[in-house]
Amino acid sequence: MFVGVEAFLTRAQFAGYARPMLASSSASYSDAPKIVIWEMTRACALACQHCRAEAIPRRDPSELSTEEAFTLVDAVRACGKPIFVLTGGDPLMRDDIYEIVGYAVSRGLRVAVSPSATGRLTRLALERLTRAGCKRISLSIDAPNAEMHDRFRGVAGSFKRTTDAARTARELDMELQINTTVSRFNADRLVEIADLVGRLDAVLWSAFFLVPVGRAAVDDVLNAEETEEAFRVLYEISERAPFAVKTTEAPHFRRYAAQKSAAAPPRERPARANRPWMQFPAVGDGKGFVFISHIGEICPSGFLPSPVGNVRTDNLLEVYREDAMMQRLRSPETFGGKCGVCEFRQICGGSRSRAFTMTGDAFAAEPTCAYVPAVLRENAAI
Repeated sequence: MFVGVEAFLTRAQFAGYARPMLASSSASYSDAPKIVIWEMTRACALACQHCRAEAIPRRDPSELSTEEAFTLVDAVRACGKPIFVLTGGDPLMRDDIYEIVGYAVSRGLRVAVSPSATGRLTRLALERLTRAGCKRISLSIDAPNAEMHDRFRGVAGSFKRTTDAARTARELDMELQINTTVSRFNADRLVEIADLVGRLDAVLWSAFFLVPVGRAAVDDVLNAEETEEAFRVLYEISERAPFAVKTTEAPHFRRYAAQKSAAAPPRERPARANRPWMQFPAVGDGKGFVFISHIGEICPSGFLPSPVGNVRTDNLLEVYREDAMMQRLRSPETFGGKCGVCEFRQICGGSRSRAFTMTGDAFAAEPTCAYVPAVLRENAAI
């Protein structure tokens, strides 16, 4: 098992670095979610190799109606003012998306939309989203060139549509977020993808580490050593990039970055501008985060398909606060294996979705983490 030099920081060194972050958090996020994602539909014209939703060509008649969508917006607003992300499938497959965005904005929510790069992603569609009040759009780019990206997405022309839409979004003064699925397919091309993200003038690059659910295969997931190498590359990119860098379903990047920063002399420690993970404790499956399916199921994450309620019959905030599974997801000290005893568990906690899909136990140790917690190293040395 690979363990980098910085893994041998003492507990005191780590505590000196992490204490300000933990102190500012009350780190459980038990009161309310900070991010609510709604899968508006599973309909999508793409055929992506890794699709979580296993998207279908046409809309499901069981989807939440427009009226039910407004009720959902009210339920999200009752959670405070979390970021409200509309995703799919392809949310542009719903003609009522502009009406729903406008209503959510009128209720005081900050709305982001994550459309697919299909023929529906036109300048007119982006203009209508802007007029409705959408502040951010997130687009997926999984390779630095058209041939490779289109192969991954399953549709020729996807890369051009995505980059054209990205430039249009910036012309319309929308914030641009680029999402990249990190897998064996593209892990050796991260630097090139980052260069493209910079050229597109994105404010945030989110590196999503593949979870083997839906069409995604276990063989495409990076192992622990490969994940650690990807973290090294992402960390180096984050030191020089003009955009912020974060990971999705890879909270152990926080552990890696905390180690690197703690090991550096104080004046060489990086500024926080490009490290969103430094500004708040880990947001993850059921921990500051909740997912609503196209038929209203309340889940800890779209990648942890274990419904704990349904917005058609249950109160979203009550389910988030009171469901036993949701509560345990916010209690990393109860996790199994090394995650439960790791000194980084509050700022990390591992991907509960990946633990579930690869071991069958949502509370097992993160399968792609190379780090050995201090308490286990100490016990092994006795």
